[in-house]
Amino acid sequence: MGRGYSTEEIRQKLIPILKDSETGMSGVEISEKINVNRITMAKYLKVFAAEGLLRQKNIGNIILWFLESGQESFNFPDDYFKIAPRYLDYLVKGTEDQVFSLIRNCLYSGATVNRLIFEGILPVIDSIQNLYDDGKIGTSELNLLRTTISKSFQIFNQLQVVSDSKKNVVVIAADSQSLLFSEAASAVYHSDSWRVYHLGDMSTAINVLFDLDFQKLVGKIWKQKPGILLIVVFSQTAEGLNFFADSINPIKEKSGKRMKLALCGKISKNLKIDSDVLSEKIDDILQWSQTVSQSFK
Repeated sequence: MGRGYSTEEIRQKLIPILKDSETGMSGVEISEKINVNRITMAKYLKVFAAEGLLRQKNIGNIILWFLESGQESFNFPDDYFKIAPRYLDYLVKGTEDQVFSLIRNCLYSGATVNRLIFEGILPVIDSIQNLYDDGKIGTSELNLLRTTISKSFQIFNQLQVVSDSKKNVVVIAADSQSLLFSEAASAVYHSDSWRVYHLGDMSTAINVLFDLDFQKLVGKIWKQKPGILLIVVFSQTAEGLNFFADSINPIKEKSGKRMKLALCGKISKNLKIDSDVLSEKIDDILQWSQTVSQSFK
């Protein structure tokens, strides 16, 4: 803290100050503008430089600070509606650096991981699929854009979070089309202090030996069985959900009530699959996970 300011508040004050300065500013000038102790401000500047927000230039004995290119500030929650169209525009017409800078700027401006993913990124996954379906982009570009979105989720996973040993979750994508949704969920779980084990696209593991292979993994990551272990499966097909449910349920029965199975995918209303929760909506799965974790505290 610096004179009552949080790190986020200092970031928000720093960006417009340096954005209007073409020649850079010294640490002393910045501390006076923000009204923060010089020594404290110097520590913050080094942290922000390490995060990629700032760059420094040494001129003699003076260190001048500049914003890295592409830095801007937002006012949340009012600006959440701006993120999805801007993210899509940078994704399709811009560069990876612009995409990643947008996410970092949102985080610097106080956006929550949950809302940023649900309101800013997930809608774009459907948008680029629509561009592909309409013939406006090809398969190569679609895969490139999906890769950039995947890298976006990695930014959230790099945030420093103290994980809770009693909240464990294994996230599985049953097919390549579900991968981005599983990565989105994993990033939200991570931000909420879960110990996340993201297995990625497991379509190649759909065989008679999967249950034995998965049981070995559970025994390794949940050896002492602290708290709960959620298994969350994403699939675009009922067949994928059925396979993983049939393979995991016997393991769940042996492990007791603290292992839960959640399934997320599009299925017909008449189809019944044995699980603790089944929904087409990721936010339903995440809300259920939060409720379950609280019940085991």
